[in-house]
Amino acid sequence: MTVPMSVAELAQQLMQIPSPTGSEAAVMQFVAERLTGMGWTVQIQPVIGDRVNVYATRGVPMVVLSTHLDTVPPELPIHLTDGVLHGRGACDAKGIAAAMMVAAERLAAEGETRVALLFVVGEEDGSEGALRAVDLTPKGRVMINGEPTGNLLATAQKGALKVTIEARGKGAHSGYPELGDSAVHRLLDVLGRIQREAWPTDPRLGATTVNIGRIAGGDAPNVVAPWARAELLVRLVGPAAPIREAILRAAGTDVEVTFPLEVAVMRSPSIEGWDEVTVAYSSDLPLLAEWGVGYQLGPGTIHVAHTDHEQIEVAELERGVESYIALVRTLLAGAAQ
Repeated sequence: MTVPMSVAELAQQLMQIPSPTGSEAAVMQFVAERLTGMGWTVQIQPVIGDRVNVYATRGVPMVVLSTHLDTVPPELPIHLTDGVLHGRGACDAKGIAAAMMVAAERLAAEGETRVALLFVVGEEDGSEGALRAVDLTPKGRVMINGEPTGNLLATAQKGALKVTIEARGKGAHSGYPELGDSAVHRLLDVLGRIQREAWPTDPRLGATTVNIGRIAGGDAPNVVAPWARAELLVRLVGPAAPIREAILRAAGTDVEVTFPLEVAVMRSPSIEGWDEVTVAYSSDLPLLAEWGVGYQLGPGTIHVAHTDHEQIEVAELERGVESYIALVRTLLAGAAQ
């Protein structure tokens, strides 16, 4: 039987297993073995290659606690100093996964069998795990997704639209640019037009934002660039269709535009007695709609996620455990009525 441990100890164990998106196999194996050792019935669902989702149940689930175990690069030093846990995954989302597991184990120790745990891969880039999880059974009636919300209940979040723009040109010696056609220049013109677009706003979700996250192109400084590529992420506050149309219109016909991923805006019903928050990021939650009504809750702040100073207070993690237990009990009581 696996020995119970504190949420901080479990978070550190998870963080010590590197799992950038695409390389999650080792951490998923650790989680599967731990949950099996704690008496859960564990399903290991293949996703791509050696990447898997892990789904753990004890009976017929009504509430499912879920988060992702992939992280963004690069890895960071892991240390616990003055009650603060530092390192990649501290708040996004291995600390959250640890809080979910400890909460679920405490509920199970009380005899509660209607809670399940779902851990997925790929949330940071592609959401392959969430898209594959649609095939898992049995599903619950309510999904609690884990992202950093300061332990407040998120009942609204922006959506996301990933955009890839590729330009093709003609290489030439840079001393004779008239003999070539720069794909980089063409791409920059397109990106400039996109940035000048007027994007919609929403009274609750705020403004649509467009982040040009990655740009690559050209072969050398002294060569007119024969190719260029950019990846953008749009934070949606409404339907994606008009945003796609605006981007295609701004791009024109000189480049190729694709939309590899779309995540819808999420809005959830209020729960009496719970303070609500709206978040400006997106998550896997809308992709898990078949798992029932969705809520988002987690310890930590998104403001340090994806940074070189990612961290979380141990006290915040411990409050996260209590928040998950309280929310599960509230949801189970409502489902039983």
